Amino acid sequence: MKTSTLQRGLIAAAAAAACVFGINSWAQKEAMPSGEPASPAAATSASPSNVPAPRGQVAAQPMVTTAPWQPGKPIDGATSSDPLVRGEYLARMGDCVACHTAPGGKPFAGGLAMATPIGTIYSSNITPDKDAGIGSYSFEDFDQAVRHGKAKGKGSLYPAMPYPSYARVSEQDMRDMYAFFMQKVEPIPSAPPENGITWPLSMRWPLGVWRAMFAPDAGKVQAASDAVAPTANPQLRGAYLVEGLGHCGACHTPRAFTMQEKALTNSDPLFLSGGDQPVDGWIPKSLRSGGPDGLDRWSAADIVALLKTGRNNHTAVFGGMTDVIAHSTQYISDSDLNAIAVYLKSLGPAKDGKASAFAANADTANALWKGDVSKTGAALYLDNCAACHRSDGQGYQQVFPALAGNPVVLSHDPNNLIAIMLQGSKVPATATRPSTFTMPAFGWRLNDQQAAELASFVRSSWGNQAGAVSASQATAVRKSLPAEATGQGAAR
Repeated sequence: MKTSTLQRGLIAAAAAAACVFGINSWAQKEAMPSGEPASPAAATSASPSNVPAPRGQVAAQPMVTTAPWQPGKPIDGATSSDPLVRGEYLARMGDCVACHTAPGGKPFAGGLAMATPIGTIYSSNITPDKDAGIGSYSFEDFDQAVRHGKAKGKGSLYPAMPYPSYARVSEQDMRDMYAFFMQKVEPIPSAPPENGITWPLSMRWPLGVWRAMFAPDAGKVQAASDAVAPTANPQLRGAYLVEGLGHCGACHTPRAFTMQEKALTNSDPLFLSGGDQPVDGWIPKSLRSGGPDGLDRWSAADIVALLKTGRNNHTAVFGGMTDVIAHSTQYISDSDLNAIAVYLKSLGPAKDGKASAFAANADTANALWKGDVSKTGAALYLDNCAACHRSDGQGYQQVFPALAGNPVVLSHDPNNLIAIMLQGSKVPATATRPSTFTMPAFGWRLNDQQAAELASFVRSSWGNQAGAVSASQATAVRKSLPAEATGQGAAR
């Protein structure tokens, strides 16, 4: 999920290394040296002549130099008989392009800059260029990196590449992806900049122990064949996609002190129960039932709509999920999206999950309609929000999200609501919803006290039952966001 997954992995590896080895001086973040894979495809490749013969196809295929990553061009890859089409589809599912494409750069050529406390790192070139990219990898090399976390000539990978999730990908799906990357991706002879990380922070030998302790053995966690097939039972197919290539848990599952995901499958109710740390400034929501920001009030159709279009009748995507929709899930087949939705709806409540804290109430709407702004934050709401979200908090479906009952509003942690208010948000354009809608940033005109009052008003109106927000919470969120996103001149 663009930098979110990568940065989360960076945090994971360094913190884990410190806990395991006591290297306290570099225990805060982790970097991925340039040239190292960080996504399914990020991990490896080989020359076209080394491509195996997936499902009876001829092994040595000529390089296809057409650009496969065309915005607004869905592909029918779930049931295709062509390994290159299937491979492209699977790469879409893994969202490989998001992490391995710099702004304005060629697809998969790497160079995406990620700032960390120990220096700037750059994502690797994962095109089949033999010098700058990963063109010298055999399938076995590819498989070792993607599913086992061991890169050719580099050793253990940082969990910036979520190989603990990819361990569940089937070998045949791996072969299809390998064929796609080696035969259909254009080789780009462009080496990413050297990482700005100095020794000893750049050491990676502790990662071998971290990997041994926390990453599952790909040979022991393979999904059953009846879960891999696109025609599988929807719940089984959904589990395969969510727990594997979708690597949803990388952001939506809490992390342990050693920064591994606390659960990798639904065998533990902590899986997908919501992130406990900001990812690119956002707190990932729970994808389970229960809790104020869970999926209790969503139908399977609501989940499909959000993944396909970036919006549904309850909310719209923001933060890192905009990249997931734009690069990945809008291209997934309706059958697979439905399987994902069926699986997510099958998940029980997280530990300590509570019923959604919303019961529709018209009191606030009636007061605002009458011009009553006596409630703290009411005047701020009318001045800044009501034009789009309306005095009844219902917004306009599929355009401006409702605030009444919105899981972002109801979340225990108000981080995301404050961040959206301060820096704004943009719903991505998709093939089925080509129009994009933007919420402007209000950080330039709201000081932290005003932001807190406005957030508190929204969290306690129209039947929303969420806690008040303090000015110090707004201050903390503002400090975590880029100054240019919130308005440097805003009072604090």
